[in-house]
Amino acid sequence: MEQQKAATRDGYGKALLELGKQNPNVVALDADLSDSTRSEYFAKQFPDRFFSMGIAEQDMIGAAAGMAFSGKIPYASTFAVFSERAYEFVRNVVSRNRLNVKIAGSHAGIFTGEDGKSAQAIEDIAAYRALPNMVVLQPCDSVEAEKIVFALAGYKGPSYMRMHRNPVPAIHNSNYKFEIGKGEILKQGKDAVIFATGTLVHEALKAADILKNEGVNVYVVNIHTIKPLDNNLVIDLAKKTNCVITAEDHNVIGGLGGAVAETLSESYPCIMKRIGLQDKYAESGKPDELYKKYGLDAESIAEEVMRIVNKKR
Repeated sequence: MEQQKAATRDGYGKALLELGKQNPNVVALDADLSDSTRSEYFAKQFPDRFFSMGIAEQDMIGAAAGMAFSGKIPYASTFAVFSERAYEFVRNVVSRNRLNVKIAGSHAGIFTGEDGKSAQAIEDIAAYRALPNMVVLQPCDSVEAEKIVFALAGYKGPSYMRMHRNPVPAIHNSNYKFEIGKGEILKQGKDAVIFATGTLVHEALKAADILKNEGVNVYVVNIHTIKPLDNNLVIDLAKKTNCVITAEDHNVIGGLGGAVAETLSESYPCIMKRIGLQDKYAESGKPDELYKKYGLDAESIAEEVMRIVNKKR
């Protein structure tokens, strides 16, 4: 049942606050964007456990690393694109030492909309996925964002959680059982499989309905954990359909499409198409208009899937 729309960043803020009530070792840091990342929910309730680091992402990651060394569980948030300013700190301090730092990057992808390409992170998944020891996650709705925040509290190690600015409908309810590293089949099919992540899960579900009216039945799989990828599920559905499509609001280089292609190239080569930003920046505009222009909307996905399915036939 579809619930009221909410942004994944809202789910992050809500869960971080609840987690803070349950675990006194949880601390939060932000780089002068707590109102946008929603870490302000935590800050207002626990001002002594919240650290506003200003526009200094390197300092934020360094401080978070020190807190992790001290036994705290730090959640450090900023815009996804700005988190990359601290990439060398994340590499040499956090990931290299397997520190228990939870990085949260909001306003990811061209779904950020009117803020334009300087704020639209389309390379962050690729960057963080390349770091050893780093878990990379992207929720498709606010409920899943909440589940991820709690799951990460029980996971010891570095992680990057990708979030979005604008609200989307809820796919899940409060009974949803989330597990790091396990893909979620949302629709059954036989002609092809769409592995989608984040906002593109919604577009893939709508595309599946369009395709069904054309006599094409596709699996839709929510890949909330891009690393470690659910390789067994990817290979299994590739064998069943011999037709794989990936869909993401990210550059096709290095993102979910790259991860799936790497797995299949070594295990089960098959017909495949990566839907995403075709190695280009977008521009300022309304999210739905940008999705249509760059081929990320449901209609464009359905057209591409139909083309690939016909190719297979």
